Amino acid sequence: MSEINLNNKEYYNNRELSWLDFNYRVLQEADDESNPLLERLKFIAITSSNLDEFFMVRVAGLQDQVKAGFNEPENKAQMTPTEQLEQITIRNQRNCSYQYELYDQLMEELKSYQVEIKRPDELSEAQLEELKQYFLNEILPTLTPLGIDAYRPFPKLQNKKINIFVNLVQDGFEKEAIVQVPTVLNRFISVNDEEKKIFVLLEDTIRHFITYLFRGYDIDRTFAFRITRNADLSIHEEGAQDLLIEVERFLKERKSGAAVRLEIDIRDNPTINGSFLMNELEIHEGDVYRLNGPLDLTMLFGFTGMLSKELPQLTFEPFTPSEPESLKGHNIFEKALKEDLFFHHPYESFKPIVQFIQEAAKDKETMAIKQTLYRVSDESPIIQALKEAAEAGKQVTVLVELKARFDEENNVQWAKTLEDAGCHVIYGMNNLKTHSKITLVVKRVNNKLVRFIHLGTGNYNDSTAKLYTDMGLITTHPGIGEDAMNFFNYLSGYSTRPDYNHLYVAPFEIRDAFGELIDQEIEYQKQHGNGRIIAKMNSLTDKKIIMKLYEASQAGVKVDLVVRGICCLRPGIEGVSENIRVLSIVGRFLEHSRIYYFHQNGEGNMYLSSADMMTRNMIKRVEILFPIYDESIKSRLLDIMDIELNDNKKARIQQSNGEYVYVDNDQEPLSSQQALMDRARQANIKMNPYKDSLLTKIKDRFRK
Repeated sequence: MSEINLNNKEYYNNRELSWLDFNYRVLQEADDESNPLLERLKFIAITSSNLDEFFMVRVAGLQDQVKAGFNEPENKAQMTPTEQLEQITIRNQRNCSYQYELYDQLMEELKSYQVEIKRPDELSEAQLEELKQYFLNEILPTLTPLGIDAYRPFPKLQNKKINIFVNLVQDGFEKEAIVQVPTVLNRFISVNDEEKKIFVLLEDTIRHFITYLFRGYDIDRTFAFRITRNADLSIHEEGAQDLLIEVERFLKERKSGAAVRLEIDIRDNPTINGSFLMNELEIHEGDVYRLNGPLDLTMLFGFTGMLSKELPQLTFEPFTPSEPESLKGHNIFEKALKEDLFFHHPYESFKPIVQFIQEAAKDKETMAIKQTLYRVSDESPIIQALKEAAEAGKQVTVLVELKARFDEENNVQWAKTLEDAGCHVIYGMNNLKTHSKITLVVKRVNNKLVRFIHLGTGNYNDSTAKLYTDMGLITTHPGIGEDAMNFFNYLSGYSTRPDYNHLYVAPFEIRDAFGELIDQEIEYQKQHGNGRIIAKMNSLTDKKIIMKLYEASQAGVKVDLVVRGICCLRPGIEGVSENIRVLSIVGRFLEHSRIYYFHQNGEGNMYLSSADMMTRNMIKRVEILFPIYDESIKSRLLDIMDIELNDNKKARIQQSNGEYVYVDNDQEPLSSQQALMDRARQANIKMNPYKDSLLTKIKDRFRK
């Protein structure tokens, strides 16, 4: 072990390139014929949405470093910001080419279902005339041509919005202009057709009839383009008298961030350079993406949603979560007094968590409710319940994390709403994001105060709970209750950092705990030869933890990791990580739960957390790692992990060079998400066999 230098850059994947590899895995789902057609199109939309945020934050940060003259290598793969940007361009250009190839392929397949997106010059004369009238009556009045000259400077273009560049000629002189595509209009324009559903894109329609905006000029060429701006700006917390006001200022400032990416639609002219725009936006060639298709493929979210009702056979079969096993018809508070309750979303319904808050709000015996909120839905029933509790005179304390990236505006509004209702609202801690998911309900039961605690791996968001795999625990464990009380008191008041007896709280504690647990596993391996670690998370980037896992592998500890996204650890390197296996599962649901298991010579220490093994989670955020004490819940978690570790349909395994390939073995085909959905369906049948039988008959009749 002493001869191996664990700082060797060959033992690590670069964070940003690893993320791009994850986005590629999402694209593979669009290429997977086992997924329904509209769902495959939706995966293309997801990759576009992911990529927008990647550029606004990660690429923008690297560009800022280069502009500031900072060109030191990062501490794992030892790549400088300039080298990272160069490699991002190479890898992402490959991803984008693949994405648009898939888009063309899937849109071609959609034609067999009598649905087509056409260009104006592909329409019949009657259809083109219909489109023209729509343009003149509905579109033209909303357009504003923006000439560019000494009196009309280059406009401040909005982030992620589509524009049309126009090159004009009059009397031998060239001029440039821009037309912003209005976002108030539907991007998909329907035209009449007796046999098919035909749509024309809004930007294609404007380009086709753009002469109406520039009478007296010849149109040399037009093309659609889109810019992405830097959203990685700092909220100035130091000295801020009211963080809410500071966040509102920050939101205005972010809209005018520097351009970090220029996308150009080159379908009509593959030789488009875009040099004029590059100069105006101060964009380099590596930041330009010339795409052979329509821009902003997040449009496919709306497109597939529009078609899903008429073509349900092209979507995933509807899935109804089961009632959580831990409840089975019991009242959640009564059952929690007897045993710990475990929840696995979306396979089990999120409704009991909402009801947990709602019932606490209505119950006269409830004394106080304390909760952290990071991201919530637009019509959040939890917010409504907290308001009702405060209005009823209960003590309600809510930590609303105003710095939750891209949810800042939403959270500002929720904070104001809760304050107006009488809740005591706090905004977190200085220079830290509060990412932990915890609720404390204090109730009087038989003349005694009892603390009911919910801890989770995911947000209190009833919408994303249908799409993200997450886990939660409700417990009345006295020690955890005391830790929860100290946690909230520390956040809301002035006190020294509490000593927690059951919870590990970041910053720092969680990383220290992981280091100690790995060290213990190494010792158990030396003594008993049965060292075993299983961990599931979104991302793994922290170098100290990675080096500890390498030490464990070198000592012979078997390590299985399920890491959905970024993974800077490289498994299977001889003498370094040959005892480590890394899987990534990408499927219908977003894998979001964090599970950490240490065998501990049979004791089996099991933890759930809101935190990944990322430096930012363990050092720059307030996170909670909480233990699972109930042996039946431990067994269930190990069973779930066993299913995921044996996935050979949606799982990819990382090779020692950092590349991912689909798991390929001779075992029975197994999709972990499908297997868990099947279990949930069986649970529903047991609870209501007649209802399931009736639904099956209705579905069969509908299909016929």
